[in-house]
Amino acid sequence: MPDRGALRIATYNTSLFRASAGALLADLSGPDDRQARAVAEVIQRVRPDIVLLNEFDYVPDSPSCADLFRRNYLEAGQNGQDPVHYPFAFTAPSNTGVPTGLDLDGDGVAGGPQDAFGYGDFEGQYGMAMLSRYPFDAAAVRTFRLFRWQDMPGNLMPADFYPEPARAVLRLSSKSHWDLPVSVHGRILHVLACHPVPPFFDGPERRNRRRNHDEIRLWADYVAGGDRAAYLYDDAGAAGGLAAGGRFVILGDLNSDPQDGKAWPGAVRQLLDHPLIQDPRPASAGAVEATRLQGGPNVHHLGDPRLDTADFRANPRTGNLRVDYVLPSRNLMVAGAGVFWPRTGEPGAELTNPFPFPTSDHRLVWADVELPEGEFPPG
Repeated sequence: MPDRGALRIATYNTSLFRASAGALLADLSGPDDRQARAVAEVIQRVRPDIVLLNEFDYVPDSPSCADLFRRNYLEAGQNGQDPVHYPFAFTAPSNTGVPTGLDLDGDGVAGGPQDAFGYGDFEGQYGMAMLSRYPFDAAAVRTFRLFRWQDMPGNLMPADFYPEPARAVLRLSSKSHWDLPVSVHGRILHVLACHPVPPFFDGPERRNRRRNHDEIRLWADYVAGGDRAAYLYDDAGAAGGLAAGGRFVILGDLNSDPQDGKAWPGAVRQLLDHPLIQDPRPASAGAVEATRLQGGPNVHHLGDPRLDTADFRANPRTGNLRVDYVLPSRNLMVAGAGVFWPRTGEPGAELTNPFPFPTSDHRLVWADVELPEGEFPPG
């Protein structure tokens, strides 16, 4: 459990996506899905107060996937762990699988996952959900799903690759960007969530690498506020970024390692080097062990293996990377941080090994943020 007075905030790419619409809803309708049980056990072991679930299919039904996951998995003890209760959940439509009616990938055919606003075989695949012990300020929630890529000044869109009709409509966010103000005993914390496109699966135009960079840049500009964020508009039409002095945490699978992998140069450095953001550098011993045992491309990586958050051994040319982040604003105090990646023989190691993983190829990442009484005014 977090220390007294600290708020534990986590991000977890759960890999709880399915191949067809409604399949995850069906899997979560009972308590026996093995992957969901294992994912729930990880969350119960870490016990965050707020957790973002990436690659968690969005299905516009009631009860939602988030409702079923809470009821049938998190609120039932898994493998001897105590249940964990999240009274509040937020989920919303994703750009994944939403057809554009255009040929975005240049294969001569308009249709399919590559031609959607965000890659997906159906609407909502690889979506997001946020679970919280504290209420969201629903009236102040902002989402940026509809923001157009071309409306970002100085964007990296490969204009020569996309025809004019595509440039005119293509959205920046491959899933969505959410600003979810959470009220913690009357004190507001902005939880900024996203899941940018992986910087792979493109061609020499590097459209996904460029989009990943600009999806990350959206938050860098948003928290800077003022003139730097004046171009931004949310899905309700409100313009601008975060108010000066606002407390925030940026979190999600950003699909960008600062030193290794295929991301556009400097993509995640837009956040790590931002004057308003601090990097608690969550680490684990399990990641170091994985690098030593796997070898391969990991041997040539420049980054500190302690900071890796994803085990990509399924792709022998990629190696393990740091791609999942919890980044608090500098006007917050960080009490601790970590990655749930136990070494062999440690409690919970069976949840992250062996391959194929019972949970996900990503690990849960968390940070404890102190909210001292009297020093955390609203806003």
